[in-house]
Amino acid sequence: MAEAVLTLFPEGKLGIGPVIQDGFYYDFDLPRALTSEDLPRIEEMMQRIVSEDHPFQHEEWEKGPAREFFGAQPFKLELIEGIEDPTVSIYSQRGFTDLCRGPHVASTGQVKVFKLLHVAGAYWRGDEKRPMLQRIYGTAWESQEELDGYLKRLEEAGLRDHRRLGRELGLYSIEDEVGAGLVLWHPKGGRLRTIIEDHWRREHLRGGYEIVYTPHIGRAQLWETSGHLDFYRDSMYAPMEIDKLAYYAKPMNCPFHILIFGSSVRSYRNLPLRLAELGTVYRYERPGVLHGLMRVRGFTQDDAHIFCRPDQVEGEIEAVLRFTFAMLRTFGFQEFELYLATRPEKFVGEPAHWEQATESLRRAADACGTPYHLDEGGGAFYGPKLDVKIKDALGREWQCATVQFDFNEPERFDLSFVGADGKEHRPFMVHRALLGSLERFLGVLIEHYGGAFPAWLAPVQAVVIPIADRHAPYARQVCERLRAADCRAELDDRSERMNARIRDAQLQKVPYMLVVGDREEAAGRVAVRSREEGDLGSWEVERFLETLQQRVGERT
Repeated sequence: MAEAVLTLFPEGKLGIGPVIQDGFYYDFDLPRALTSEDLPRIEEMMQRIVSEDHPFQHEEWEKGPAREFFGAQPFKLELIEGIEDPTVSIYSQRGFTDLCRGPHVASTGQVKVFKLLHVAGAYWRGDEKRPMLQRIYGTAWESQEELDGYLKRLEEAGLRDHRRLGRELGLYSIEDEVGAGLVLWHPKGGRLRTIIEDHWRREHLRGGYEIVYTPHIGRAQLWETSGHLDFYRDSMYAPMEIDKLAYYAKPMNCPFHILIFGSSVRSYRNLPLRLAELGTVYRYERPGVLHGLMRVRGFTQDDAHIFCRPDQVEGEIEAVLRFTFAMLRTFGFQEFELYLATRPEKFVGEPAHWEQATESLRRAADACGTPYHLDEGGGAFYGPKLDVKIKDALGREWQCATVQFDFNEPERFDLSFVGADGKEHRPFMVHRALLGSLERFLGVLIEHYGGAFPAWLAPVQAVVIPIADRHAPYARQVCERLRAADCRAELDDRSERMNARIRDAQLQKVPYMLVVGDREEAAGRVAVRSREEGDLGSWEVERFLETLQQRVGERT
């Protein structure tokens, strides 16, 4: 693709072109903006290069000759300077040469089917202070059948896009007047969040957690002690001055939970102490990465911190993993991937402690019988972690849950508990989130169900639709009866035709439509129409409520 683009735009400048899931992209600085109409021309040129079957040739160049060769390519020169090795990896086909780690297929003719998907803007190195480049996305497959299947999945993903559904279903909005990455939850979205949060609180109380609440801001001294100002400052917002002291909007909840633990003497008999909070945090994200609910600047994390004795830590981590899988299965997710993230380049603490913590996470994962992948260097600055990725209805992976070991914060805050020997000991600390960011999880949930939530999650479970104006009083009575039984019901007595109101309810993806006319009013019944099963006939209201309550109770 890079060769094809430079063939069409010889004065173009090349950025980077990595492989991504299901495809690739390449960033270009070009003399004019590309449109979708340019993509077929680039594809045609790519196809010509493939058909000519040019062999790929690999060489290792010294940096001096590489700088000279790429002298007219400023982005390539910057990449060369950032390579630590004394030589750089070069690939060539025909007359085109580029930096690349490889490996490659033997020749261009081995490339099978491909398609360019779209063009987007992208700042060089993800920095909005750097030049804006044009990014071309593409995909490549072994066969036309696989490509067609992928394009069909893309089409389905577009139909499930949470940004479009969030607007159409009246769940949330992000308004310029408020600020980028800051979410306004509308009534239906508020209901959906409440359902999830109520379930979350109920399950945590059953699981031995204590629910706490903490402020949205904290003094600078707190974030200095925790290490966030040293290791996380770039993601924190600028301080505000209150009473001549600097305060920061919190990027995380952990320092507050640590202070709650340290507020009184703790005995080994009282451990583990599990503190949980649906805590809203604020983190700076660059404008180019903000994406609906998936990447925001203010979000609520289903956070918890477990303070335990060293002999309890593996059992607690194993219990968290089992809790995580049970919670996610309740929401309809059945496939999980575990990733064990190890020590990053920038870290705190002793390497020996890191090894001990990593081994504890490894053994807990083994005890759950769930295979895991290794994510070298992907840990937090304060400890290694286990990340749980889920697969949605389209087979896409999403990062949700995380379990993080922390031996650093207890040291920084000088936490202790009184052991059986009467002496003070340092507790171990586990950070964990089951759903992750509620905003992100809701975005995933919307796309997983395509907005057609099961009855237990649906913001509106039933719409009562009177056939004519004279049936409106009875329809209102039915609606009130449903609400009294905790059914989330709405009355649609607009002057629109009945079929139009039924269609509107279907477009809003309401699980049940209850139509009432003369016969239903005379018999004290409702005509039930299911989103999934169609017309179910005339039912007594109590039968409908029993059926709904059963499905809600079973979370089916």
